[in-house]
Amino acid sequence: MKRIFLDVHALQTVPPSNLNRDDTGAPKSAVYGGVPRARVSSQAWKRATRTYFTDEHLLDPSELGVRTKKVAEVLAERITGLDPAIEEGLALSLAAEVIEAATGSKIEVPKRKAGSAKDGETQAPPQSKYLMFLSARQLDGLARFAVDGAADIKAHLKDNKAKAKAIADTRHSVDIALFGRMVADSADINVDAAVQVAHAISVHRVDNESDYYTAVDDRNTDAEPGAGMIGTVDFNSATLYRYATVAVHQLRDNLGQGLREDEPITDPVRRAVEAFVHGFAASLPTGKINTFGHHTLPDAIIVKLRTTRPISFVAAFEEPVASERGGGHVRQAAGRLAEYIPDIERAYGDDTSTRTWVLRVGPNTEKLTGLGEEAANLTALLASVGAAVEGHMEKPA
Repeated sequence: MKRIFLDVHALQTVPPSNLNRDDTGAPKSAVYGGVPRARVSSQAWKRATRTYFTDEHLLDPSELGVRTKKVAEVLAERITGLDPAIEEGLALSLAAEVIEAATGSKIEVPKRKAGSAKDGETQAPPQSKYLMFLSARQLDGLARFAVDGAADIKAHLKDNKAKAKAIADTRHSVDIALFGRMVADSADINVDAAVQVAHAISVHRVDNESDYYTAVDDRNTDAEPGAGMIGTVDFNSATLYRYATVAVHQLRDNLGQGLREDEPITDPVRRAVEAFVHGFAASLPTGKINTFGHHTLPDAIIVKLRTTRPISFVAAFEEPVASERGGGHVRQAAGRLAEYIPDIERAYGDDTSTRTWVLRVGPNTEKLTGLGEEAANLTALLASVGAAVEGHMEKPA
């Protein structure tokens, strides 16, 4: 299959908020074009996208995975679900041994919890030393493997260790196929990510502000003036440029051994692409969301399907956008993109193999009209993009 990339660009305005904090609690920032910008890390938006798959039921649970140190507990639950006669303690032991064999990762009780159980309490369950990412179908397969060898798991593993490892390295979930997986102790079962997500940055200069707040003790009387609590929280507001790209060919390879037998190879790839575009567009990092309620959606989304290499349009904002008199930044940001995209595509693009869609909201994004096929809404955009991706995969290499 030839290389196919799906680039997703978005302009999104967020009000006073603290979407993604640094180690001091302040909103993350970066210097670009010689001025400070608001920044939201790629990790924060990837996490938001991944949880959106589940929260909004974009994908069936069987197509998703779980990333946790508590992988032995997760697998033990599946083991007892298959065979209720296996006691919890034995299930945990079986799970730990099977995961160690399948991934090479040491599964043991954390040192800080070892021996900490009091009289009458059970010992803390074992964990991996780092986050382990396994698909639902991999966990189901490992659970069945453990139950089959429960009578003598060590002998079972001695004869079938390669099988355990193969179970952990096939039938990858959509989120593993998209975002990849690193297994430090067994690099041969790593999964190269099909998605790259840029750090979102503001299109204009941003300086963080600080909110001084107080909380009143409800039980205080008039004779007890003053606050029960005083604090500060840093925040900013910004119009962000967001970018991500999906290597559709890599996604297809990653999902290749995770396909259902009753569907063509194009179906799960299309579902994964549509879910990613939907999740990336509509998700939102939730840092301090109870404090700021920063629920917004993109003002504009531009999607490009191309066979040349991915192209970010962030350079359109290397010179920071200045706010209009009595106005904001969205109109000028849309204008910058409307000018920059045709120029970069003329110089480096391929008109014969590139297709463009635009979803926009309001008069401030009007200049983006004409860049590509205008979608009436997100549902129409997803359907058209999904069909185009499917069509590309069906073409001969």
